[in-house]
Amino acid sequence: MTTVNPWLALPEGRPDPLLTRRLRAAHEALVTRGAPARDQVRAVVWDSWRRSLGSGVDPDGGAPPVELLDDDLVAYREAHPLAPVLPVIRRLLVADAEADQMIVAVTDAAGRMLWVEGDRRLRARAEAMHFVEGSRWSEEVAGTNAPGTALAVDHAVQIYGSEHYRRPVQPWSCSAAPVHDPVTGVLLGAIDVTGGDHVASPQVLTLVRATVAAVESELRWLHRERLARPAPRPPAPAPARPLAPRLEVLGRERARLLRPQAAVELSLRHSELLLLLAEAGASGTGRTAEQLAAECHAGEAAPVTVRAELSRLRRLVGPELVGSRPYRLVGPLDTDLDAVRRLLARGAVGPALERYLGAVLPRSTAPGVVRARGRLTLSLRQAVLAGRRPELLLRYSRLPEAQDDVAVWQTCLESLPPGSPRRPAVAAHLHRLRRAPRVPLG
Repeated sequence: MTTVNPWLALPEGRPDPLLTRRLRAAHEALVTRGAPARDQVRAVVWDSWRRSLGSGVDPDGGAPPVELLDDDLVAYREAHPLAPVLPVIRRLLVADAEADQMIVAVTDAAGRMLWVEGDRRLRARAEAMHFVEGSRWSEEVAGTNAPGTALAVDHAVQIYGSEHYRRPVQPWSCSAAPVHDPVTGVLLGAIDVTGGDHVASPQVLTLVRATVAAVESELRWLHRERLARPAPRPPAPAPARPLAPRLEVLGRERARLLRPQAAVELSLRHSELLLLLAEAGASGTGRTAEQLAAECHAGEAAPVTVRAELSRLRRLVGPELVGSRPYRLVGPLDTDLDAVRRLLARGAVGPALERYLGAVLPRSTAPGVVRARGRLTLSLRQAVLAGRRPELLLRYSRLPEAQDDVAVWQTCLESLPPGSPRRPAVAAHLHRLRRAPRVPLG
């Protein structure tokens, strides 16, 4: 009796219209009614569908996020352990990918696409679903797919067409296998081949697994070569490059200034002044005492009071950071507020939300701080709502400023698939918000 390999999508190597109809019916039953259809689907696919459902992946939702761009992507790839063995992958898979109508992708252990090469026409089509370098295709974000599922179960696997959890990906098939460090056993990433139905044949998975074996053999050889190489003479130490001070204002009642020497906890007024100077410095300008007085106090404030506070602030942080006439930053100063804004500007909403620890100086009533707080809160809210990614909406909904935001909770409910275990709690909270008495304005 022949045992069918459970990791193969098409053991006979040919697509079957009956199989496609059965898979689509099972998928529809799961995502719309939560109905069990396990006997209609391979166990590895069924388990992956359930994980995708539990993670809140929308079967009809938007494309996976692009988390690495431009210089960040280049620097990350150059430092990745799989970079030295890329020629092996290109020789064994990419060289014939265009003739074989395939895309070859290499991911890191988190499912981020580091290299996507192969058939140019297919790659152009795949861009529409963000199957591009820098995008994240881990299972909890992109649902069932060969590289994401291979990383989740740590095993070579094929995903055929309608076995994908997200419907926009179902026209494609893919075969992938994880890659490990041959010395430590650490998971490094995955190698994936994506294309039409032919990619789900047993021969393609065999080719991918053979490539992984060659890659791990090359990694082992490189490791031995490094050990045999005489240790190089250490270079003369370069002059230490001073780290730029960093101002932390997110979720903090008072700012903290981090410097190489020590951390300084600032008073609320000094927190406000230094943040306002940092905001002005971002546009290359300074501030007069009169301007800072208007930005620090809601009513009339004497500039002399602000001058006295600034004098104390300069003694505290040093004249090498804050100058006068006009008041301005004379040295570099990074802020956690700016870090979140940079991520949002690049479209990296997930990392921005991770770095967002709370509102900007939430106790401050200084008009300039209130404006900075409002701009960041609005930008983050708009980015999360526009993305409609359930996992980000759920994370955002836990923030204090989102607790009573009906639009956020409504969008979260709409984005969650019908069978998601998180839907009842979200629906109940939204119901409470709608029934809560409205507080009259004024």
